Amino acid sequence: MVLKFGVIGTNWITESFITAAKEVEGFTLSAVYSRSEEKAKDFAVRNGAEHTFTDVEEMAASDTIEAVYIASPNSFHAEQAITLMNHGKHVICEKPMASNAKEMESMIVAAKENNVLLMEAMRSTVMPNFKSIQEKLHKIGPVRRYFASSCQYSSRYDKYKEGTILNAFNPKFSNGSMMDIGIYCLYPMVVLFGKPDSVKANGFLLESGVDGEGSILLNYGDKGAVVMYSKISNSYVPSEIQGENGSILIDHIQDMSKIEIRYKDGTTEDITVEQDKPKMYYEAKEFMDLVKAGKLESDYNSHENSLQVMKIMDEARKQIGLVFPADTRTR
Repeated sequence: MVLKFGVIGTNWITESFITAAKEVEGFTLSAVYSRSEEKAKDFAVRNGAEHTFTDVEEMAASDTIEAVYIASPNSFHAEQAITLMNHGKHVICEKPMASNAKEMESMIVAAKENNVLLMEAMRSTVMPNFKSIQEKLHKIGPVRRYFASSCQYSSRYDKYKEGTILNAFNPKFSNGSMMDIGIYCLYPMVVLFGKPDSVKANGFLLESGVDGEGSILLNYGDKGAVVMYSKISNSYVPSEIQGENGSILIDHIQDMSKIEIRYKDGTTEDITVEQDKPKMYYEAKEFMDLVKAGKLESDYNSHENSLQVMKIMDEARKQIGLVFPADTRTR
């Protein structure tokens, strides 16, 4: 089965997705959307796409595509995805899939009404090493704590300090530390443990109106969770799931590159499995396998998991006073 793809966005992450997806049998890039015709054509030529669009409605109505990868700024995701799904197109949308839970709920409704697949492009939770964690979690006994850290100093922050506010630090595009990389800490937690009982957040807001860094404490009754994220500082510590019999150490929560169990008796077990494909291969394959099987959502990056993560981020943003222009929109 050949699946004809369109892409929205002509940035590096779109090229990374295309490179990875080309390794999945049946992928073909058919169309490119950009607001700039010149950019669309240039990107299409470089990546082997035959068609270009500068209007999302026209792209959605076209029979040249069956599925679309969306990598536009976060604040555009919901409107673009709903337009596409209303024309029967399957959608894989970059994380975070929406600006807030209200937008995401509208996207889920559109997916169900149009009988199409909608999946958040969260790569880590469909990687082989995350599945290894799920399979081996019982080995550490009752889980008592989940700790995840994603702190990476952004090169765009240097520009910010010089007075140039790029998309990454602009609330207009529903951006900031939590939305960009904090989600990498939260999503695996929700897939593993579900909805927390309570959320308590702290964060540092930049003058532009987005968060530079933050942390969230989450309570699950029999276990606690701590997540830390930053775009204005670096961290070099691994993430960890602590159980009564041992702990699972995760090197790089975004990529799940090395996974190890350290038992309380001092022994260790490497449970890393091979991930020899490009990082975004696994989300592309998950999405394409679902389309081929006629399924409408992923077991891992499910509608419910995506919605619960967004609700946590909504509550955290409320507590630290982080508001996006998208929060005041009504559909």
